[in-house]
Amino acid sequence: MPPSVKLGVLLPTRGLLMAGTPPKNMDLILSMAKAVEEAGLDSVWVGDSLTAKPRLEPLTALAAVAARTHRVRLGTAVLLAALRHPVLLAHTLGTLDLISGGRTILGMGVGGAFNEAQRREWLAAGVDPSQRARRLEELVQIVRRLGAGEEVSFDGHHFKLNSVRMEPRPVQQSGVPILIACHWRAGREQQFRRAARLGNGFISISDTPEEYAKSAERVRTYAAEEGKRPEQLQSAFYMTVNLGEDQRKATAEAERYLTTYYGVNIWGDRWGPFGPPQWTVERIGQYSQAGAGTIIVRFASFDQEGQLDTFLREVAPTFR
Repeated sequence: MPPSVKLGVLLPTRGLLMAGTPPKNMDLILSMAKAVEEAGLDSVWVGDSLTAKPRLEPLTALAAVAARTHRVRLGTAVLLAALRHPVLLAHTLGTLDLISGGRTILGMGVGGAFNEAQRREWLAAGVDPSQRARRLEELVQIVRRLGAGEEVSFDGHHFKLNSVRMEPRPVQQSGVPILIACHWRAGREQQFRRAARLGNGFISISDTPEEYAKSAERVRTYAAEEGKRPEQLQSAFYMTVNLGEDQRKATAEAERYLTTYYGVNIWGDRWGPFGPPQWTVERIGQYSQAGAGTIIVRFASFDQEGQLDTFLREVAPTFR
């Protein structure tokens, strides 16, 4: 029996816009969220992008999901928070946490600026792509303080506030938990320090299980230096799968989906597994053993409901 781990599902807020015709509603998103909750899973998640990879605005979408569910946690994997102003973000988060009854959790990342579409996305929001990491660090500090009910004055490089107070505050007494994205393959020590200093934990998308274990150890080491208890840090991994007994067919569909999703199939064999459900069971177990407390599963498929049904029947019960 694999180790106990919490399971979450990424809702296809990007996939909804990849069908070729504009969506007329978000019924697919809501029905999948309700199915996840009814199956007893822990959480549902949404991604983020402004113009580079069009999708539903994440926090608005989660508010709609919050109104249709009662128990599942509602997360972002991950929010490109630095596209936003911290006062506006704090206002939205307080409102979302109130609507959901304290179920919000935020994965946040520096985000990419590796191609022209991504660079134009930052510029469209008035953000210098080269400053996105520093901007994120300032933003997290401000959002946390506003969420705690402080009257905030802040004199930073990107944000300057004079005696600002924000209501409503999050329902969660300690504020909305923030997981900071970091990846071993990125090779930047600052990302681990950032997650330890500013986050309630960390999230990764591209690490192998072996790399994930190293990332977890780095974050926990720096958290201890910050005076935090490493065992209290939350940890998550975002896994992309396609479930099907025919490996060749599953792989082909996953590659088509990911190429449509990103424009190119980035990261190659770091996605997956694509194939029999048992492979996903085994992979989840590997990440759990490497230190992931939550596995967020994205289906690389144009048949999102079919994939979810297979996952709930053939994968999820193993971890209950």
